[in-house]
Amino acid sequence: MAHSKALLVLENFIGGKFVPCSSYIDSYNPSTGDVYCRVPDSGKEEVEAAVKAAQAAFPIWSSKSPLERSQILNKLADLIEHDLEAFAQAESKDQGKTITFARTVDIPRAVYNFRFFASSILHHTTECTEMATVGCVHYTSRAPVGVAGLISPWNLPLYLLTWKIAPAIACGNTVVAKPSEMTSVTAWMMCRLLEKVGLPHGVVNVVFGTGTKAGEALVCHPDVPLISFTGSTLTAQRITEKSAPHCKRLSLELGGKNPAIIFDDADLTQCIPVTLRSSFANQVRSYVKKAQAEGARVLCGEGVDSLALPTGNQKGYFMLPTVITEVKDESCCMQEEIFGPVTCVVAFDTEEEVIKRANSVKYGLAATVWSSNVGRVHRVAQKLQSGLVWTNCWLVRDLNLPFGGMKTSGIGREGAKDSYEFFTEVKTITIKH
Repeated sequence: MAHSKALLVLENFIGGKFVPCSSYIDSYNPSTGDVYCRVPDSGKEEVEAAVKAAQAAFPIWSSKSPLERSQILNKLADLIEHDLEAFAQAESKDQGKTITFARTVDIPRAVYNFRFFASSILHHTTECTEMATVGCVHYTSRAPVGVAGLISPWNLPLYLLTWKIAPAIACGNTVVAKPSEMTSVTAWMMCRLLEKVGLPHGVVNVVFGTGTKAGEALVCHPDVPLISFTGSTLTAQRITEKSAPHCKRLSLELGGKNPAIIFDDADLTQCIPVTLRSSFANQVRSYVKKAQAEGARVLCGEGVDSLALPTGNQKGYFMLPTVITEVKDESCCMQEEIFGPVTCVVAFDTEEEVIKRANSVKYGLAATVWSSNVGRVHRVAQKLQSGLVWTNCWLVRDLNLPFGGMKTSGIGREGAKDSYEFFTEVKTITIKH
């Protein structure tokens, strides 16, 4: 780390060392609108160095036992937890989320990601069959793939970065990770802890920069056989095209337009507070104007109420929570993912109607259903085209189970078993006796 005119200047982490870059990108404090950080503007040269470091570390790291890897992951979890407040403050400042959300959700989940995969890697089993008539036994074995390319988004910076790093290295791979250039600080902070836990140099490499330069260089690199990406559907299409000549293995967790279906028998005392949190969790004015032009009505928020900010925050990226009604199903506000505190409220009459309307979007990441009728929640959940359906709750996750979307919300799943299978190669061995 270095300071220049009070700016935090980040450096790439390659081969166990912080390495300066020849050019940098400005990163803004969303609460003030001011530049507060410089992020490396990495490209092919930096990605090449990171891949070479990861390749050099692979024989050492992959030869370690699952228990040895597990112990290092647990140590890293302990160190992040020890510095939880510092990580939470940095995540809040860098990303713009509330300090409470960073303190109670983002950083604890990052800690848990390492602990979870430190444990799960110890408990996987392989398959074995016998063909007595020909005197053969068959069994499977799994081995790490090699260098994993990991690309994470801006909305849950450390949360989703560790969700990829933890299973990748637990399985014995080495990694080159590229966080979002807009929210890179907590990834850099994590790198400062890696040597303290005894992680061999080159196992985890972090290259900062844009998707068009650093991300594309990583995706196109012939020695990176698998890519795990969380981000937009449009970017995923380009990743698919660029990786196709190399037949890379892809895990793509993409956008969503997640319906919250509230039936008339729902417990509103539970439903309303949770739905408010899920609707306004992210911090887009053009969508509101488009909705109004299409005949929708803005009940509160953008264009209706005024927002008074302290002097130091008037250039910040603030927007009032906005509720839109009388909006058509074909409206962009109903069809496209809005990364802002905007929610559309529309009425429905029957189960069949609401299922059809909820499934009319191109996405299929997640949905919520609120009803006290047990049969109804099962019926509706089965018919919704979503990879994950919460009923009478939201954001409750068992990491043993798959997470991922249908339709244009992604390819593949993440979770204990799914991540293990993605980050390993399976081999069938037959023994004649």
